Amino acid sequence: MTELRVYLPIHDLQPQFAAYLSTPMRARGYPPFEGEHSLIVEVAPALSIHRICDLALKAAPQMEPGILFTERQFGLMELHSASKRDLDSAGQAVLDGIGTKPADQLAPVTMFHDIVHDISDQHAIILNRSRDASMLLPGNSLLVYEMMPALFACVAANEAERAAPNVVINDVQMMGASGRIFMSGDAGDLEVARDAIARTLDAVEGRKA
Repeated sequence: MTELRVYLPIHDLQPQFAAYLSTPMRARGYPPFEGEHSLIVEVAPALSIHRICDLALKAAPQMEPGILFTERQFGLMELHSASKRDLDSAGQAVLDGIGTKPADQLAPVTMFHDIVHDISDQHAIILNRSRDASMLLPGNSLLVYEMMPALFACVAANEAERAAPNVVINDVQMMGASGRIFMSGDAGDLEVARDAIARTLDAVEGRKA
């Protein structure tokens, strides 16, 4: 039986997050663009993601797959389109195909968050060596946010950027045991981004792990 772990329709991809999803590390298929709509799904066992992808693409052939990935236990995919109708058709086909509904996904859990003020040169340098998005500049403040399951970092980063467009996305770690967001900029903007993340995660219906 396929377990739905994450079901995330993300509307109106923001500029930085869309660009992040388009990096070679993440977009193993077709890169998404700003303003498109994304469907992100995670299931267990891992290989069942191929049935999920088949259901979605046959229901909405115009959807473009950006990510199709199997971890040790879980499989995940990201599809995107300029059409909300395509997004809805693909999502409904997935839900009907495995006999589930969005509220059957896992509810996100916040593990930790903090805003570090006035980042030092040395701190910025070591973080920049492992980031996948924009540079972290010394003297800026840094927002770190961790949640589970990891894929909720995607919608959290997109909605944080929407609420605080002046923040800089430094990294979004969306695969693995937990998801992590690194954003930098003015401390006031980061507080707005942090609060947007909290509201976004709190609004997700789901079951406890």
